Amino acid sequence: MAAAEGSGPVAGVERVGPPVQIAKGKFDPDVLDGLDILLEEMSKRDMKAVLFLSNNWEWSGGFLQYLLWNNQLDEASFRKKMTWDEQRDYVSKFYQCEPCKADYLKQVDYILSRTNSRTRMKYIDDPTIMAWELANEPRPMRPVANEQYKKWISDAAAFIKSKDRNHLVTTGHEGEMGSESLPLFEEVHAGQNIDYLTIHIWPRNWGWLKGETMEADFPQAVSKTVDYINKHVTVAKALNKPLVLEEFGLPRDRNSFDINSTTVLRDKYYDTIFSIWQQEAKNNGVIAGANFWAFNGMARPIEGQTFWKKGDDYMGDPPMEEQGLYGVFDSDSSTWQLISRYTTTRKAIQKRKATRLDP
Repeated sequence: MAAAEGSGPVAGVERVGPPVQIAKGKFDPDVLDGLDILLEEMSKRDMKAVLFLSNNWEWSGGFLQYLLWNNQLDEASFRKKMTWDEQRDYVSKFYQCEPCKADYLKQVDYILSRTNSRTRMKYIDDPTIMAWELANEPRPMRPVANEQYKKWISDAAAFIKSKDRNHLVTTGHEGEMGSESLPLFEEVHAGQNIDYLTIHIWPRNWGWLKGETMEADFPQAVSKTVDYINKHVTVAKALNKPLVLEEFGLPRDRNSFDINSTTVLRDKYYDTIFSIWQQEAKNNGVIAGANFWAFNGMARPIEGQTFWKKGDDYMGDPPMEEQGLYGVFDSDSSTWQLISRYTTTRKAIQKRKATRLDP
């Protein structure tokens, strides 16, 4: 994430912070010092960053904050916990709110204009940054917003490319589940300023499996996952663009939050997705990357506390989701062994291809 917008509770949850945009059109440059450090440290480790520039969801302010700032949403509605229908209705208004979209572009421009305080390198020249994402999981939310949604994606991508020709641009999309239409997903990724496609895959969130019946539901979740990947591979081939499986995750066995609980089903699920990724590499396919969600490192869930509170360790799970639900901890040895095996094999495949191409 490149920046959060606003502060305080939104839609009934505490958001991440501190914000870069502290008020409408007002930015705190010191907040980006943290991103400067992150990029410097990633560069030392030969890592790449994909940075999203706003959020469809409430946990960093995102589109709802722009709607509040531009009087498209009242304060009481903004702060309360919304129903799903209310959230869809409100967020869908972002795409027809011209001042909201202008404020979004001001934040984008502010970030793209940044010079790293540590390396003295402009962000637009930094090779550690691989890509800019328009937002985290941008959805039209309501079909009535589809046309404005398409225009926003096209306009925002063109704006970024006008400022930065050195980096890739993508949407941050979930795929058909986010647009509720595979043709719409294809259309918004067809533009010349969108360099690659993304999809996210969330079996539990999408009802493909339930926490209390994980083992029984698991075969169905795997089948639906493979089908979901394949239909988006077909779109990527039609557009002749790479596809990144940008997010996927599964809870620990029996939906447990005990860090000592097993991860047999999660490991099998990861194995399924990584095997597809590996086979695509062997066949010169369109899947360019696969990112599990999420790295939780040395952070630990707090017993008896479900959601994040200020002062807690940050995990990959955003504050409105159960902490530790999807995260891979440093102690999850079987999962790390699986990840290491596939990344080692993938590097070997790439090396062999490079050797064959070397004159």
